[in-house]
Amino acid sequence: MPTPSTAATSNSRSVKDLRVGETGTICCLNDPEMALKLLEMGCIPGTQVRLNSKAPLGCPVTLVLGDDDYTLSLRVSEAATIMLRD
Repeated sequence: MPTPSTAATSNSRSVKDLRVGETGTICCLNDPEMALKLLEMGCIPGTQVRLNSKAPLGCPVTLVLGDDDYTLSLRVSEAATIMLRD
């Protein structure tokens, strides 16, 4: 039987899981060390995010945050720490 944290993780989606053009709403940031950096760059819970593009080898990815057409480029490992609402 999976532990509660394992079950929550298996159902959760991150920005890394988005396909190009797909959108989601940020619910939380998983990595405490990375959280401040991401918050300062505009990855605030409740903000809508759209995956704009992926580099040919998959990293980095570019995101469009909110309605401001603010574009942000992140490593895939960083994008994996940005969790989306169901």
